[in-house]
Amino acid sequence: MFIKIDGLDIYYKKAGSGKKVILLHGWGGRADSFLPVFNYLSTKFEVYAIDFPGFGLSSLPPKPWGVLDYTQMLYKFFEKLQIDKASLVGHSFGGRVSIMFSSLYPERVEKVVLVDSAGVLPKRTWRYYLKVYKFKLLKKLYLLFNGNNKEAVEKFYRKYGSKDYKNAGPLRETLVKVVNEDLRGYLPKIKAPTLLVWGEKDEDTPLYMAKIMENEIPNASLVVFKEAGHFSYLDNINEFNAIVSNFLKGSD
Repeated sequence: MFIKIDGLDIYYKKAGSGKKVILLHGWGGRADSFLPVFNYLSTKFEVYAIDFPGFGLSSLPPKPWGVLDYTQMLYKFFEKLQIDKASLVGHSFGGRVSIMFSSLYPERVEKVVLVDSAGVLPKRTWRYYLKVYKFKLLKKLYLLFNGNNKEAVEKFYRKYGSKDYKNAGPLRETLVKVVNEDLRGYLPKIKAPTLLVWGEKDEDTPLYMAKIMENEIPNASLVVFKEAGHFSYLDNINEFNAIVSNFLKGSD
């Protein structure tokens, strides 16, 4: 199904009945990234899964977006579909949007599940800054010898950019905006009961980030899946579905 929000076509799936739950995928994903979760939860709840603008079947944003733009889009999604209140389940980038939405619109959020969520800036070591310096120097030299134009810049990033940056295509500037946003200040403002689900071996959003969130979100608890990585919900799908379902239908 599609809905029009500010001129953008937003694709979403809906199934089931009962309490409302919205699934928010990670960077590079789409609504079907949550398919086994969607299928299970929709036997117990009214479940929505969205393709964020720029992903899946949804329209591209008209300009580089930040987390606030995606959050406001989600608010308008609530309004258009007359969703008064829902629980949010956000993986990685979807966790960023869940954090900001829950903080800014607490009256619209029943419960929150953050799965290997982004939002806390990573610890930076001297090696990181050395790597950044070398990358910038390499870029300067490359453009000096290959011409400082759009085509040369594109070739440089295709050759030397990070995997996410290479794959981001027209969303590259959005990616840069999003990954540099520190949402830590929003954590204490989340009023809804919050469940953190993490992979012990997550290298993209390491476990220490989950512990920061557990500390700073007022009503939060943490479940860690042993041997699981950044997609912990897929690595332990049956356990994940059972835990999240119990959390969402349990009393406050």
